[in-house]
Amino acid sequence: MVGGAGQEHLERVTLRDMRTGETRDVDTSWLFVFIGAEPHTDWLDGAVVRDRRGFVLTGPDLTRGGRRPAGWSLPRDPYHLESSIPGVFAAGDVRADSVKRVASAVGEGAMAVSLVHRYLEAQ
Repeated sequence: MVGGAGQEHLERVTLRDMRTGETRDVDTSWLFVFIGAEPHTDWLDGAVVRDRRGFVLTGPDLTRGGRRPAGWSLPRDPYHLESSIPGVFAAGDVRADSVKRVASAVGEGAMAVSLVHRYLEAQ
């Protein structure tokens, strides 16, 4: 996919054939992005803690050995889906040791919303 368009919601995507370079528009109102095997998080380098493959470490995975991540500024441990930056959460395939399935990603996304609310209430 190389593009998406619509007025108030997604109405079409533009797909590119990687062999020929040819593009075509496809009408749709839904899009699912699966990155599972390749996290594509290089743009986060130096910002959040990632594992050796590039998946974002969150929650308990950041506090192994009883220590909070370097630069952690809050008097509490990171919430379950919280990255090494307070208030920045990761859910689904991009998260280290996630299940990499749609249902799990949806559940983690819903959980992340709840954790964002908790984080904001504490500010």
